[in-house]
Order: sequence, then C-alpha cells, then structure tokens
Amino acid sequence: MKIKARNGWWWIHGTVGGKFLRLPLGTSNRASASTTADHVERAMSEGQTSFRWPELKRTLPLRTFQLLARTVNYCEPEPVPEPLMVPIPTWNDLENAFSVKMQQRVMLGKLAESTRERYKQTMRVFKLFLGECGVSDLPLLNRPFIEKFKVWRLAKIQEKKFSRGGRGLALDVAILHRVFAVAVECELVVKNPVTFEGRPGDSPENGAQPFRGEQLTKLRQAANEDLLTYLLLRWTGLRGSDAVRLTWDEIDFVAREINRLTQKRKTRVILPIPQELFFALEAERDRRMPEPGDRILINPRTGQPMTRPRLYERMLALGKRAGVPDAHPHRYRDTLTVDMLVRGATPYDVAKLLGDTVATVEKHYAPFVKELRDRARSLMENGEGIENADCTFITRSPSVGPRIN
Repeated sequence: MKIKARNGWWWIHGTVGGKFLRLPLGTSNRASASTTADHVERAMSEGQTSFRWPELKRTLPLRTFQLLARTVNYCEPEPVPEPLMVPIPTWNDLENAFSVKMQQRVMLGKLAESTRERYKQTMRVFKLFLGECGVSDLPLLNRPFIEKFKVWRLAKIQEKKFSRGGRGLALDVAILHRVFAVAVECELVVKNPVTFEGRPGDSPENGAQPFRGEQLTKLRQAANEDLLTYLLLRWTGLRGSDAVRLTWDEIDFVAREINRLTQKRKTRVILPIPQELFFALEAERDRRMPEPGDRILINPRTGQPMTRPRLYERMLALGKRAGVPDAHPHRYRDTLTVDMLVRGATPYDVAKLLGDTVATVEKHYAPFVKELRDRARSLMENGEGIENADCTFITRSPSVGPRIN
C-alpha cells in the first residue's frame, strides 16, 4: 500500500480484497501520511480484531475509515456506560423520610401529635450533635458514633436541675432507634446502628411516686385558680396528654362519667366522677357555657386551651406554692392508682379503669408503694392466720380408711 500526493494532500493507493482503493489520508504532511498508511496496512492485515481501528477512526477522514472498516467487517464495540454516581444519603434525607412517615401515621390516627413532637425534640438534639461533630453522611453514623452520642447526651441531661439521674436517655435512644428503623426500610442504611439503653420508663429502683395525704391537702389548699385542674388530675388519673385534650362532650353529667379514648394506648376508659370533681365541672360549665367540643382545661392567664407543656409548668408551680417538690402531673395518676389499691381494688380493676395493663400496674406500683406494704403488714399482724385457725385435716390410711384428726 503506497502513498501519493495529490493537490498537496496525501492519499493511499492499493488493492485490498481484490479491490483497488484510493483514499485520502486527510493530511498534507508526508511523515504523518507515511505513519498513518503503515497503521492502515497493519490493521488490514490483523483484521477486525485489531486494536488499531479506534485510533484510525480518530486519524482518518470519516469516509476513508468507513470504507476500510467495512472491508474487514470491523464493528465498533458498544460504548460502556459510565457508572451512575449514587449520592451518599445524609441525615437530612433520613429526617425528611421520617417526617413523611410520622405525618402519615398522625393522619391515620396511629400516632398522637404530642408523640410526634417528642420525636422531633430528639431529632433536633441529635442534629445539634452532628453539627458539633461536623458529620452528616449516614454511612458515618455507625455504632461507635451512636455510643459517642449517648455519652454526650447523658452529660447534657445531667446538666439540668431535674435530670433524675439521666433516665431520659433511654427515651432518646428508643426514639433514635425508631428513626433509623425507617432508614433501614427506605434502604438508606443497611443496619440499624442504635442499640437500646433499656425500655423507656423501666427502672429497677424506682416506681410510683404518689403524693402523701398531707401533700394532697396542701396542694388543694394552694390550688386557687388551678383547682379544677387539680381535681381533674386527682380523681381521674388521666395522663397529661389526655387531661389537656378532654372536651365537654366526653362528660356525661347524667351518668356522672367520663368517656374517653386514651391518646397513648388508644384504649376506651369510662371513669366515674366523684362528687367533688362533679361539682367543680358543673360550676365551670355554668360559668363558661362552652360548646360540646371545647376543651375543659384552659390556661387561667390567657383563657386559651391548656397545652401539655403549660400543664406541666402550672402543676410544678402549684407544688412550689404548696411546698410539695416535683409535683408533676403524672404523680396524680400514681396517687389515684395507689389510693385504689390501698382501698382494696385489684390490679385488674385499676388497669381497666385507667386504660393501662395489669403487668404495668403490678410492676410499677405494687412493689414500690409503702401503703400497700403497711396494709399487708396490718393483715399479718391483726388477722387470723392458719396457725390460729381451728382447722380440720382429713388423712387417709391405706388399712383403716379415712381418719379425722
């Protein structure tokens, strides 16, 4: 295969496969034309598998390359697609996915709005920790990193005045475990990196914290504008979330009962209304003339419906006025439960009345209530035991039959 110049441009001349070809090389430089012609000759001799064809495609004019490639049946390989760059998932991606999930559950009635707000609180705290560490990518949030967060969070909790030994950490960890469970569902992470710190609310050393009788008297005397709130908590044992959401159409003034579906367990409870609370509700109804769907508890300062945080604050303030420390709303639930058990109600009776489980009542109240132990001690000391009873035993002898002792 030879090269020849024509009008200042170099061409190749030769016979390939019985056909005479004269094709332009696309160059006016003799040295470049000679090198290209040599590559063409080698590619033609090596056939369609020659590695020189891609280079020739970049060097030769398109028509020249196509004719030569067609002669040896050369086909260009399929282009290899570039790998897709999958973005690394971040905490913001998980936060958005979890928010959508929680919104769906709220709309379906499977999650209380107050619970969602508690979830958001933990997520804000965790995001603050991520900011301090300068981390946002989910693959970096492994188990050692979560353990580091637990240490940091416990220190933050214990800085507060009423940290209660950092018992709130278990709830934060449980919420974070739920958040990362959604990350697993959405395939943002392969494995949940959060391990539990025990079930929230469980404590081997602490149980119910009922008010003593003299403390209840002090609270009632100092209640003033919070008297209705005090009486409602005292005689219903409602959780704070249920107390602030209780409406007038849930009060049956004829049957003297409260009929409510609880927020936490979605359990229907029907609570009898004692006379003291009944009179207070009647007086409030006559004073306000409310609509059936209006909330019963209102903030005395603003006249607006009571919120759960405000209820907590006002009950602590009431306790401070009465000289009763840590008088948070849940202690009223503890008080009513213990009061009923001391009066002779069974754990089953209490559980059904308050919308709780028998196991919870037995676990959180019975072992820790001094009044119950005192009642048992009184029964053992004053009651007639089996040793003092005039018992008759019937025994059977294999030879003489029954004998009475």
